[in-house]
Amino acid sequence: MVEPRRLLMIFFLSTLLIAYSNANVEEIQKDTEEGDEEGKVGGQKAQGVTYDARSLIINGKRELLFSGAIHYPRSTPDMWPDLIKKAKQGGINTIETYVFWNGHEPVEGQYNFEGEFDLVKFIKLIHEHKLYAVVRVGPFIQAEWNHGGLPYWLREVPGIIFRSDNEPFKKHMKRFVTMIVDKLKQEKLFAPQGGPIILAQIENEYNTIQRAFREKGDSYVQWAGKLALSLNANVPWIMCKQRDAPDPVINTCNGRHCGDTFYGPNKRNKPALWTENWTAQYRVFGDPPSQRSAEDLAYSVARFFSKNGSMVNYYMYYGGTNFGRTSASFTTTRYYDEAPLDEFGLQREPKWGHLKDVHRALSLCKRALFWGVPTTLKLGPDQQAIVWQQPGTSACAAFLANNNTRLAQHVNFRGQDICLPARSISVLPDCKTVVFNTQLVTTQHNSRNFVRSEIANKNFNWEMYREVPPVGLGFKFDVPRELFHLTKDTTDYAWYTTSLKLGRRDLPMKKNVSPVLRVASLGHGIHAYVNGEYAGSAHGSKVEKSFVFQRAVSLKEGENHIALLGYLVGLPDSGAYMEKRFAGPRSITILGLNTGTLDISQNGWGHQVGIDGEKKKLFTEEGSKSVQWTKPDQGGPLTWYKGYFDAPEGDNPVAIVMTGMGKGMVWINGRSIGRYWNNYLSPLKKPTQSEYHIPRAYLKPKNLIVLLEEEEGNPKDVHIVTVNRDTICSAVSEIHPPSPRLFETKNGTLQPKVNDLKPRAELICPGKKQIVAVEFASYGDPFGACGAYFIGNCTAPESKQVVEKYCLGKPSCQIPLDSIHFSDQNGACTHLRKTLAVQVKCA
Repeated sequence: MVEPRRLLMIFFLSTLLIAYSNANVEEIQKDTEEGDEEGKVGGQKAQGVTYDARSLIINGKRELLFSGAIHYPRSTPDMWPDLIKKAKQGGINTIETYVFWNGHEPVEGQYNFEGEFDLVKFIKLIHEHKLYAVVRVGPFIQAEWNHGGLPYWLREVPGIIFRSDNEPFKKHMKRFVTMIVDKLKQEKLFAPQGGPIILAQIENEYNTIQRAFREKGDSYVQWAGKLALSLNANVPWIMCKQRDAPDPVINTCNGRHCGDTFYGPNKRNKPALWTENWTAQYRVFGDPPSQRSAEDLAYSVARFFSKNGSMVNYYMYYGGTNFGRTSASFTTTRYYDEAPLDEFGLQREPKWGHLKDVHRALSLCKRALFWGVPTTLKLGPDQQAIVWQQPGTSACAAFLANNNTRLAQHVNFRGQDICLPARSISVLPDCKTVVFNTQLVTTQHNSRNFVRSEIANKNFNWEMYREVPPVGLGFKFDVPRELFHLTKDTTDYAWYTTSLKLGRRDLPMKKNVSPVLRVASLGHGIHAYVNGEYAGSAHGSKVEKSFVFQRAVSLKEGENHIALLGYLVGLPDSGAYMEKRFAGPRSITILGLNTGTLDISQNGWGHQVGIDGEKKKLFTEEGSKSVQWTKPDQGGPLTWYKGYFDAPEGDNPVAIVMTGMGKGMVWINGRSIGRYWNNYLSPLKKPTQSEYHIPRAYLKPKNLIVLLEEEEGNPKDVHIVTVNRDTICSAVSEIHPPSPRLFETKNGTLQPKVNDLKPRAELICPGKKQIVAVEFASYGDPFGACGAYFIGNCTAPESKQVVEKYCLGKPSCQIPLDSIHFSDQNGACTHLRKTLAVQVKCA
């Protein structure tokens, strides 16, 4: 029998949960309504975008802008609505994207705005979700995108120098930028036309290379600014990391901690805007995992807004996938997977939820931030308060910072004793109530699971076709041609062939001595064959593109054939004089001959762009019929593998795990999902990326999969998985503040939405799933992380039963941190503040 007191408590918490859920759904709408009143600026146009030193003024109102970068070509159009929806639910009110010139104009004068390059459709979806848009036109974008977004054909324009006061470059840049802006204007997508676009960007981080061009760099910046203004988009233009951005263009900050590193707007009438707050670090093949904590991100955002910032853009909010050959030099196919939305579009917790909370906390401070005057107070050696107070009113917001990176500190602020964890900021929207601390995460955590698909891997059989290295190719030149120019960004591959005759006296006489083939290359990699036999491979890296291949080879008396398959891993995406970067073999010698070292660099070389399987389109259903496929052997270089699989069960995202493979590319039903490189190991002796996203949009009931394996991988252990984040967790202590989602402002006064503001663990299953198992629960001093929690020195024995009572069979639950529910706790650590850590499974 349930005790009446406990029954009443359960009823109260159930009612509270319903009230909380309804408040959560209506949160964004209420934020907007509150902002409408708090942000109104007298004398401003009812429609349009202007700015002053405090903020952008959009349609007559000030706005705090929480922007998330989502690049339309890095996902499929069917994913866009869900990504935008999840961003909005995370407190994002603005979506930022670059414009990808080489995607829109791959061939000069031939434009592509279809499929994943449908820019207009993407911007219209943003508008449908009632969000703002920031369009970074560039047209140079970097973005770890192939060639920094510049089309390859631009390299071959006579006399061109990229991103300089150079007439050929300016001609083509002006034509493309004008075309894009006109296209967006024709669709009425700029804010003064009633559309969502409130900002546009010209150029990108130009200060980093400007000095390389001397006066031509300075004049180019001025020209680019004038070009942008001449297009009459009637929204403010920005230049990121550009100290000398010409008026009225706004210079903005990129980095991890712009609250402390930004030198500020270059004119007093410009607002402080942050165009790239890096949510992690993009990875290149050979990198270990990159991380940035939710706590550090939230700290940086609170810091920036406390110091007069009014816009932050998370780069990336959703990173996505570099499909096909779209990634820049050595960049992985997976892009910014550690963002608040991971590569598969799933919410990465606690990053997504903790940022949502900082957005809510800052929104509660709007009135004071918009109309207040800031004052900085010293509260201790490493502690300070930044207080925004509107003169003559009660509007006040305080940001209490502890910049000590090791120790928590107690401070006295306006008569209150407030504990500040190490390196944290507490937000007090009324200068009295702590509603958020950047270091104390009240939102849930989760862990990603890759689940082997029973349906997709059933009867999964491979067939193979192995390419034969060519001999005596045409298209001959004395020396090997430069690889970028040879391939023209149409393929990663090009063959180089030559032959040489050797006499018996040329070859080593000793049995234990072999000739050595040495190839010095400018990048990125080569596979070498001698007399039809695979001799090995070598490659450079993101840091050092150049490399030297050296292998002992077997040469014979008479004619010997050498074939080198040069390959690229994307074009460069940054730096000065990009049009003058080179790749491919530059010196080829044979060592160890009786007659000495033989330089064959000028021996006469035949060339072939691409490999035969590409030309025959073996990755398509029709093309695959053009060769004879056989049963796979133990694996060998330059081998195509073909198989079929059924679409995986359910509707979770899909990936392929490339266990046992080396380097190459994957196609699903004729569409490339990107490069894989499993045998390029990080310093941790693991592949940088093992799972590769297969968009559901690429799938049919029965699916053709084709792998190109360049080295000696074997696909027997390759398998299809579905992806979920159904393992969810919460770790909340007795010192955690209540969630800022439990507060609102009414008539300028901060008010709680509920009566009980005590800390509680909150769990919400994704989608329409329910909690089916409690995998871990401890009320005491547990430690670890979601997916790997451990019991500490003490725990309440009934912890799991209490959590099961509140959560099992429900889509969401809240567990109060109240010792009355954990009454049998032993006395091992009664002097400690308790923490409740919970891990559950949703299904």
